Amino acid sequence: MAKISTDQAKIQELLERGVENVYPSKEYLKKQLLSGKQLTLYLGIDPTGPTLHLGHAITIEKLRQFQELGHKIILLIGDFTGMVGDPTDKTATRQALTREQVLKNAKSYKNQANKLINFSGNNKAEIKFNSQWQSKMNFNQVMDLAKHFTVQRLLERDMFQERIKSAKAIYLHEFMYPILQAYDCVAMDVDGEIGGNDQTFNMLAGRDLMKELKHKEKFVITMRLLTDTSGKKMGKSEGNMAALSDTAQDMFGKIMSWTDGMIISGFELCTRVSLTEIKQLDKDLKAGKNPRDIKFRLAGEIVKIYFSENAATKAGQEFTNIFAKKANPDEIQEFAIGKNKISPIDLLLQMKLVNSKGEARRLIDGGGMKLNHEKVSVWDKDIAIKSGDVVQAGKRKFGKIK
Repeated sequence: MAKISTDQAKIQELLERGVENVYPSKEYLKKQLLSGKQLTLYLGIDPTGPTLHLGHAITIEKLRQFQELGHKIILLIGDFTGMVGDPTDKTATRQALTREQVLKNAKSYKNQANKLINFSGNNKAEIKFNSQWQSKMNFNQVMDLAKHFTVQRLLERDMFQERIKSAKAIYLHEFMYPILQAYDCVAMDVDGEIGGNDQTFNMLAGRDLMKELKHKEKFVITMRLLTDTSGKKMGKSEGNMAALSDTAQDMFGKIMSWTDGMIISGFELCTRVSLTEIKQLDKDLKAGKNPRDIKFRLAGEIVKIYFSENAATKAGQEFTNIFAKKANPDEIQEFAIGKNKISPIDLLLQMKLVNSKGEARRLIDGGGMKLNHEKVSVWDKDIAIKSGDVVQAGKRKFGKIK
């Protein structure tokens, strides 16, 4: 077993940084951490997409802190619950995923998470799949499990209340989701769980079930989400979701596109800069320091964690060249285009800078396509091209014609 550290400064950092709530209390968990006993805890992620992103990384980083203190950590892949679909924050039913889809999505999760937590060594992180126990449950077992929950309790969820008000359907499998997720902690017999604050209901359902079936207290840590001052969070729809599979350059650029209101929370949730220094950065912002300069530092600190200090420096230099000096990236993929004239839409598609004609039209209409740094504003008229021309789609996609 790994040696357990009871370093008070590290424990305080673990209990405070990015944490919204601890159940039953911070005092309870602190006492457990100071006892010298090895705790076992987990983070569950449903594989609804092929990449982990910085939103996931917030909770994985908290797992890392436990692992560094010598505690046993588990990354649980919800390959069964992923097929059911978590209704959290959803005003409509999630599209069902097949087993093949969830397994394909989860294929590289371990490699991506390995940038933060260790799956080797004398205290290696463990990876589990909840289909190992959930797919083996018969109907009698499911009914026995359901006896521990009331309809009134499940209906307390905000999203269910919103759907009822909007006369939108709540399907029974969605109603069962918290019950299934709650059973995970019982099946693994853990001491605790970590998750985003949007998962509070599900994690506390597991805590209640653990008390009833195992007569055991389970601590729950809820982490704050990465949002701006208006509550808007990083995500796919905003185009600023920095994935752990991104290149250093793409990750840097996406972070630079975050709103100024995300800077300080970004430092606390996504970097290892000390909380004391973050307080000073907050003061600097409020005193009028250019937010761009502080955000540039933020992007560098984050990229350094997932790549290296050298990669962060290079990504920063490239960002400056592209956006301040209007230069091209150092490395651009080349595409053979066998024409001297071509429609902008076909050019974008052939260079794989967009996925569809509709996306190409929207990009051009929005002023997002450039040829040698000049905007292409008409999508239904051919443009002249030659070898060496550089095509830009949006802020971060480039291609060179050969």
